Amino acid sequence: MAENIAHYGAPMTAAPQIKRYSGVMDWLTTVDHKKIGLLYFWFVVTMGLIGGAFAGAIRIHLATPGAVWEAVNHAHLTGTAVPYNWFSENRHLYNEFVTMHATIMIFFTIIPGFIAFMNYIVPLLIGARDMAFPKMNAFGFWLLIPAALLMFSSFFVNGGAAASGWTAYPPLSLQGMHSMPGQDMWIFGVHLAGVSSILAAINFIVTITNLRAPGMTWTKLPIFVWATMFVSIIQLLATPVLAAAVTMLLMDRNFGTSFTVPEKGGDPILYQHVFWTYSHPAVYIMILPGFGAISHIIAAFSHKRVFGYASMVFAIGAITVLGFMVWAHHMFVVGMPTLLQTYFMYASLLIGVPTGIKVFNWLATMWGGTIRFTVAMKFACGFLCLFVIGGFGGLILAMVPTDISLNNSYFVVGHFHMVLVGGSVMLLFAQAYYWWPKMTGHYLSEGLGNWVFWLMFIGVFVAFFAMHISGYEGMPRRVPVYYADFKFSNMLTTFGYFLTIIAAALFYIDLFVSYSRPKITVDDPWQVNDVQHSFEWATSCPPPVYNFEHVPPIPVVDQMAHHGTNA
Repeated sequence: MAENIAHYGAPMTAAPQIKRYSGVMDWLTTVDHKKIGLLYFWFVVTMGLIGGAFAGAIRIHLATPGAVWEAVNHAHLTGTAVPYNWFSENRHLYNEFVTMHATIMIFFTIIPGFIAFMNYIVPLLIGARDMAFPKMNAFGFWLLIPAALLMFSSFFVNGGAAASGWTAYPPLSLQGMHSMPGQDMWIFGVHLAGVSSILAAINFIVTITNLRAPGMTWTKLPIFVWATMFVSIIQLLATPVLAAAVTMLLMDRNFGTSFTVPEKGGDPILYQHVFWTYSHPAVYIMILPGFGAISHIIAAFSHKRVFGYASMVFAIGAITVLGFMVWAHHMFVVGMPTLLQTYFMYASLLIGVPTGIKVFNWLATMWGGTIRFTVAMKFACGFLCLFVIGGFGGLILAMVPTDISLNNSYFVVGHFHMVLVGGSVMLLFAQAYYWWPKMTGHYLSEGLGNWVFWLMFIGVFVAFFAMHISGYEGMPRRVPVYYADFKFSNMLTTFGYFLTIIAAALFYIDLFVSYSRPKITVDDPWQVNDVQHSFEWATSCPPPVYNFEHVPPIPVVDQMAHHGTNA
């Protein structure tokens, strides 16, 4: 193993001989972290298409005349035909689509999307041959398949799929107990996805702790590795709390318990506390790995070392800790005592400080650098713009008076999407364009990538800024019919959605086309390692099964010594 190599340049110990398959069986039985990373990636691509299709059905419906209350009411008063819309006969189905869209995008797209890159890149960055527990790594991935199938199949059972939103608040999530198993199937799907997440977290923590190359001390870890470590700690600590929350629902629905049933002495607010104890830290599960990744991307294409390495690491750590201390800012309207409201308001504002440190460090990294605006760099810069806008929405919602006014409005939906799509999804695109040559040995098209970036950037801004306007004007969330006052902003949101769909389609096409492009024959296709000195650019594209012939492949760099300076 890597930790047993005593000096730079020593050959790796011979791997034990195991039976290897080829073709499809190779992918089905692989325990190679690189292939598992690609399996995660293609799973995420598939889930993103499905989750995006659910969003498309919602947005197309909200852009039709049949979604406008005045038009529907006029038809009823005049005896004319009600304007057609997709959910006019079954508004319960609308709630099912809303629930499944959010669930797929959170549990099966964004979280495993980052795990895809973490799986592939982290062992390379620390000079390891593989993950610490390769079989557990494979098992964690394959758990996602039955989890997703369980949720999709719930559409075909009595009562349909879960329709209580991804938050599954009781008493709404208790409806149909004993007779409508769709909600129970959703709970079991969340459990399986949670087990997958916990296994991945354990694996990353052990891998980073024990399999670092000789000379790679904690103060020399790349920032993406630090981000992976912190997010794994969040996953390990928070995911069992989510399991506890949904298990309470499962027991109340099927076994006569009363954790959340008020008429039997239970407390539905208890569920909200337990749920958000996981789900607010989960926001950072969906963003912190991207913070680490664009620290590499911005530094690489600015031809500089990242500015403020120590403060970047401490900022990620501070976000990790503070993320567990602000959960109830989602609950200002439940009747919380004023003292607690005050605490959670100030704690929520405080968490913006380490995030601001990171933003200024990224800007300082670019300052004075020789910037190359590759597609990956454009997505990184686009992320900065959209994430800061989304972050200001978070500051507004952290204030108790404004949050009470805007609670359960489209302003909250717009903020959430601006942060997760303008933040997390833009970061996933940036990582794909940056590391795809390393992962596959082929480039993605820079020309087509420019179209993907601009369509995605403009589409995200238009769609989700318009949601802020809808919410500010008073439109409630999760409604299939709205007043005509909100029609223009809803049309803008649907227009922005279509721009993002075009961008996603171009990206998906380019993924397949990239395999037909010439094979990359150099280790460092972006020509950045003269400054970055990063291990992943010191092996072939893609790396061999054993990753490196020697460990470490190049001398370990002191991350503290060159921050903020040109090499």
